[in-house]
Amino acid sequence: MSITNARKAELIKEFATKEGDTGSPEVQVAILTERINNLTQHMKDHHKDFHSRRGLLMMVGQRRRLLDYVKDKSQERYESIIKRLGLRK
Repeated sequence: MSITNARKAELIKEFATKEGDTGSPEVQVAILTERINNLTQHMKDHHKDFHSRRGLLMMVGQRRRLLDYVKDKSQERYESIIKRLGLRK
């Protein structure tokens, strides 16, 4: 259900804006998206797991706030992120 260190390192390498970048919004959104996808699969099997559902909703809200921040700063970066991650909005 959680993200492995190897997968997290891959995401950081793929979405980093510069060398050693682990905290940019792009990296944070990519990691949150991976965690949301994993938790969504868990929720399909355990639909009555309300504690995990709350965590999932909190992660979705955090990702939305980060994407809004990026959109305010740079429309090009925002469009690039949603295109690369396959997000609809």
